[in-house]
Amino acid sequence: MNAQGQPRHSLAYAWYVVAVLMVAYVFSFIDRQILNLLVGPIRADLGISDTQMSLLMGFSFALFYTICGIPLGRLADSKSRRTIIAAGIFFWSLMTAACGTAKSYWQFFLYRMGVGVGEATLSPSAYSLIADYFPKESRATAISVYSMGIYIGSGLAFLLGGLVIQFAGQDDVLLPLVGATRPWQLIFFILGIAGILFAFAMYTVREPARQGLSGATAGVPLGTVFAYMKQNRRAVLCHNFGFALMAFTAYGAAAWVPTFFIRHHGWTAAQIGVAYGTVIMIFGTFGIVAGGRLSDWLARRGHEDANMRVGLLAAVCGIPSGIAFPLVPDANLAVAMVAISTVFLSMPFGVAPAAVQEMMPNDMRGQASAVYLFVVNLIGLGVGPTAVALATDYVFRNDAAVGYSLLLVGSVAQAGALLLLWAGLAPYRRTLANLRDWLDSRRGAASA
Repeated sequence: MNAQGQPRHSLAYAWYVVAVLMVAYVFSFIDRQILNLLVGPIRADLGISDTQMSLLMGFSFALFYTICGIPLGRLADSKSRRTIIAAGIFFWSLMTAACGTAKSYWQFFLYRMGVGVGEATLSPSAYSLIADYFPKESRATAISVYSMGIYIGSGLAFLLGGLVIQFAGQDDVLLPLVGATRPWQLIFFILGIAGILFAFAMYTVREPARQGLSGATAGVPLGTVFAYMKQNRRAVLCHNFGFALMAFTAYGAAAWVPTFFIRHHGWTAAQIGVAYGTVIMIFGTFGIVAGGRLSDWLARRGHEDANMRVGLLAAVCGIPSGIAFPLVPDANLAVAMVAISTVFLSMPFGVAPAAVQEMMPNDMRGQASAVYLFVVNLIGLGVGPTAVALATDYVFRNDAAVGYSLLLVGSVAQAGALLLLWAGLAPYRRTLANLRDWLDSRRGAASA
């Protein structure tokens, strides 16, 4: 039994929980990223521009994902996290299936907002669960393994999309009750049904005892969370916005790299779907786990700012390949540069949320994670794809110039990330020291 009177969990069961949460994250990123390969057929059927398509990819999803994340993060600090996640999976999967029924741009936009609402339940609760199942010394690795879902899910989205397009071509598929269905609509139906069935797997996860509480007996008000974050604002701002700019580059690339290969190198959607999906799954997964392992290794050697250091390293090392891939003339060499870039762009997605868990008391982690996700996804997912599209439509005014848009947007964002993460190292270390003093004072007041 632990100090809270609840049974201890085994290490094997803790990793089982991570595996279930990771599969949920896989589903979320398949549903989130599947549009990126389907730009051509959806644009043709709905009669929309690159900018409108980018709003479906990012802003429509990110708007409600970020807005709903904060109240859902508050629930994660005091309510059953597995139930919150299970309900979210069911709802976002239902909305994913509904995307397949969209007959107009605004119907599609509305359903994508619904997907964002459902997916907002997942990560704040998942981060909080993992932080309670794992000690600080292995937390970055555990969260990075959970975050593998980003790249496994994104890779599967491209692979599934590419295979469906390859085998179904552009012919309609006849479905019972639904009738004639476009291939891109069929993908949404399949994903939605699979996700609804998986939602029930969350009830194999047990709620762990909450560790490292600040002494509060009920949910901490959001104002208190913001007051604590304000006291540590330099670390919080450099962390949130530094990692947000890394996400800005990553989401912009994920949205438009397939289209770049189709327009610039003459590849088919099926070809780039298989190639890019494989790159994302292998190199993205490697990068995110390597980032977590490197952070834990640095932490064991006395570097308290290990999570921020890994983010800074990724920002520095990712710039050369990010500049190279849109410029090299050979398509296969461009794929190799994309693979290298993917390794470094993926590294922050595990260490950044791990840093939030380190900076915050337990009963503020859900809300602090939601604030982090608000910033990262509004800037990264909400603006990143659209920034590339706006550069294509209004700066270069040429659909074939999407590679130059990726180069321009990505280079500026990564340079900004590098400066912010470097500036945040010392404030981050001070925040960790402040947290230890703050928890001691709260425990002392509670026992008095």
